[in-house]
Amino acid sequence: MPLPRDASLSPELESDIHALLPGRATAAGNTRRTAIQVALGVGYAASVLPALAQTAIRTPADGLDSGPVTIDANGFAIPAYRSAPAGKTGLPVILVIQEIFGVHEYIADVTRRLARLGYLAIAPDLYRRQGDATQYTDMSRLMSELVSKVPDEQVLADLDATVRWAGTHGGNARKVGITGFCWGGRQIWLYAAHNPNVKAGVAWYGRLVGNATPLTPRQPIDVVGQLKAPVLGLYGGADTGIPVTSINEFKQALAQAAQAGNQAAAQSRFILYPDAPHAFHADYRPSYRAEAAKDGWQQAVQWFKQHGLG
Repeated sequence: MPLPRDASLSPELESDIHALLPGRATAAGNTRRTAIQVALGVGYAASVLPALAQTAIRTPADGLDSGPVTIDANGFAIPAYRSAPAGKTGLPVILVIQEIFGVHEYIADVTRRLARLGYLAIAPDLYRRQGDATQYTDMSRLMSELVSKVPDEQVLADLDATVRWAGTHGGNARKVGITGFCWGGRQIWLYAAHNPNVKAGVAWYGRLVGNATPLTPRQPIDVVGQLKAPVLGLYGGADTGIPVTSINEFKQALAQAAQAGNQAAAQSRFILYPDAPHAFHADYRPSYRAEAAKDGWQQAVQWFKQHGLG
């Protein structure tokens, strides 16, 4: 049964909602209600959803400086989760950009995985100026009251502040990579066109095209000619929110930008996992596809090394 339409949401955000709801197509026996609870962190405990809890990867923090930190962004305190090898300095920095659901345990674990590879990985809470995503248990309200209120300009500025913070806390602010998922996947393309210190980006199933709004005036397809770093796109062929036609349209835009002399556009590429749905890397949810997720992770790590972030 389809969800009622929320008139306060853009068509793109409403499409994101439906892509994030697995229904019966992705995990037999898991209802949409259960999937939402898990996505929002309510169901991280094994008692709530034992079968899915077993798939969640939990990376140990021993040997790491790992935990919450606070970033000063022009006088506003942004909570973040940082992980880095203990006692190391001059580390390459990887920004980890949240899903629609904010910075929760899955995102924190991604920072620990990257720290074990030698990075200072940090995930700032990019919604915090508008509210706290962890307080929502209804996806439509989360999207309409919080996510849809976050301006791209604010996100770019807060990521700049995060890079500055990392540069004074053990990281090398001139060796920056960025990766993100879903909502964060879209931001990867925008930030790779914004900060010249970004060396490489990895976008996991982030929206590529859409209508301009006052808060989101440009979509990734609009900035391909300004890319300053190559981006690897990891997308699912069964993603109901990001049709393959939009990926093909985006590839054409990249090719045109490359012909015009943009080297980052020329180096950017996509890997499409034909049977993977949206959020196939989210190991705590029914959408998780282990084979695609593991291959995508290996591709991402290699991409960063290939572009000077080893």
